[in-house]
Amino acid sequence: MTKLLRYFIITGIILSLSACDIAPLKKRDGSSAGSDQQNQYSTDGDSTGKYSSGAELSVESLNDPNSPLSQRIIYFDLDSSQVKENDRNIITTHAEFLVAHPDISIVLEGHADERGSREYNIALGEKRAKAVKQLMTLQGVADSQIQVISFGEERPVALGHDESAWSLNRRVEILYTGY
Repeated sequence: MTKLLRYFIITGIILSLSACDIAPLKKRDGSSAGSDQQNQYSTDGDSTGKYSSGAELSVESLNDPNSPLSQRIIYFDLDSSQVKENDRNIITTHAEFLVAHPDISIVLEGHADERGSREYNIALGEKRAKAVKQLMTLQGVADSQIQVISFGEERPVALGHDESAWSLNRRVEILYTGY
C-alpha cells in the first residue's frame, strides 16, 4: 500500500512540475543579439571558462554564444551530487552575473541518467541542483533568484543505453528567467 501511495505522490509531483510554465531564454524586448557584435569577453587561455574581470557581463551577454554565460550545463559523475572542480568557474561566472542583476532569476533543473529507481533519480537530480544553488548562494546570489526543480531521468538529452549517453544525462541545466 505504501509503495502505491509513494508512486502516486511522485507521479503527481512530476506531472505538476512538467506543467510549470518556465519561459525559454529570451530578452524582454524580444530582440535578438546582433551577429555582428564583437566578442567582448577574453579568456585566460585555459578551458575552465574563466573570463577577465575587466569584461562586463550585461544582459545582452546571455544571448551571446561567445559569452562565458553561454555555458549553462554542469555535468556530474555517477551517483554523485558533488560539483566538479572545473565546473566551479562556470557557477562563479553565473553567480557574479546574478549578483550584479538582482532582477534576473534562474531555474536549476536537476537531471539523472536512467539507472536507478524513479524516486532515487528525482532525489539525486534535486541534490545536484541544490549543490549548484548552494555554491551560488555562498557567492552572494539571493535565495529568491534561484528555483530548484528535479526531473530525474524523465528528460534525457541522450537516448542511448551506454556510458556516453548516461554521462550527458547526469546534469544540472541553468535556465534564465525574469529579464
